[in-house]
Amino acid sequence: MSLHRLTQIVMGVPNVEQTAAYYADFGLTPADSPTGDATAPQPSHTLSTADGGEQLRIVHSPRRRLVELGVGADNPDDLDRVSASLTGLDIPVHRTADSVTAVDPGTEVLVRVELAPRLRQTPAPAPLHNAPGADARLGHRAPGILREGPVRPRKLGHVVLGSTDQEASQRFFQEGLGFKVSDTVKGLAAFMRCSSDHHNVLVQQAPVAFLHHTSWQVDDVDEIGRGATTMLEADPDRHTWGLGRHYIGSNFFWYLKDPAGTFSEYYSDLDCIVDDALWKPGVFEGMKSLYAWGPPPPPSFLAPEDLAALMTGAHAPTE
Repeated sequence: MSLHRLTQIVMGVPNVEQTAAYYADFGLTPADSPTGDATAPQPSHTLSTADGGEQLRIVHSPRRRLVELGVGADNPDDLDRVSASLTGLDIPVHRTADSVTAVDPGTEVLVRVELAPRLRQTPAPAPLHNAPGADARLGHRAPGILREGPVRPRKLGHVVLGSTDQEASQRFFQEGLGFKVSDTVKGLAAFMRCSSDHHNVLVQQAPVAFLHHTSWQVDDVDEIGRGATTMLEADPDRHTWGLGRHYIGSNFFWYLKDPAGTFSEYYSDLDCIVDDALWKPGVFEGMKSLYAWGPPPPPSFLAPEDLAALMTGAHAPTE
C-alpha cells in the first residue's frame, strides 16, 4: 500500500490548556513550549508519541472537533493518484509539491496526504507467560507488574469520526484517498485502513460531524491497565469504558474522556493485515460490532452526552 500511516491529527477544542494537560497525563510528550503567540489566550500545543513523533496538535475551536488528519504517502506519484481520484469524485483539492489536501464534507475534516517516512518501531521484549502445561516463566514475577516508569503511547493508531453522510465519507476515504475497508457495521460504519493496521479511520453515521475518539498504541494489555490506573488515580471521572476486548480488530481497550469531551483509547494487540487476499471483510451488527468481552459500553459512549450541544454549535451562525 502506497499510503502507510497516520502522521498527525489537529484537534480543535474550546479549552486548549486543560486538554493539553490531559494528554500529557495520558503519556504523550509535550513540546518545550506552546506553539504560536505565547501571549494569545489560547496558544496551540503539540505533543509526541514515543515512535511517531509530533502526532497531536491541539488548537482552539468553539466546539470540539477533528480539524485536520495527516496521512503518510511514499512518493509524488501517490499524491498524483489521490489528487486525480478526489477530482473524479468532484472533491476540490489543493496540490503542492509534497501534499494533497481536501475536505470531506461529511466529517468536515481537512485530510492532508503528505510525503512522510514510514514508521519504524522496535518491538518490546515479548513477556513470558505461564499457561496450562507450559510454564515459561519460572521463579520470577510477571514483568508487567514490575514496571515502574510512566506509560508512553508508541503511536497514533486510529480516529473515529461521526459523519452526516457516512456513505459519501466512505467514498472519500476509500475511492478518493485509497483506504481499504477491513470490516463494516451494517448500515452504520466502516473500519478503513491506510496501513497494515486493521483500521486507521472509522467513519460512522451521526447527526453531526464530530470526533468520537482517538486511539493510541501501547505495548500490551499491562500497559493499558497501568496507563488507565494512573489516569483514574488523578481523576476517577475520566473513566468511560474498559477493560475489554473488541471483536472487530481484536484489540484490548480502555477508554477515558478528555476535558473537551472526546474519548481517548489505550489499545494493544490490534489485527494486522499485510496481504489483502488473505483478509475477508466482515459485516457485523449487535454486540459483536462493539466488543467480545468486558463490561457493557455505557450509553454515553454510544451517544456522547454533549451531542445535542455539538449539533447546536454546528448550526450556530459564525461571527
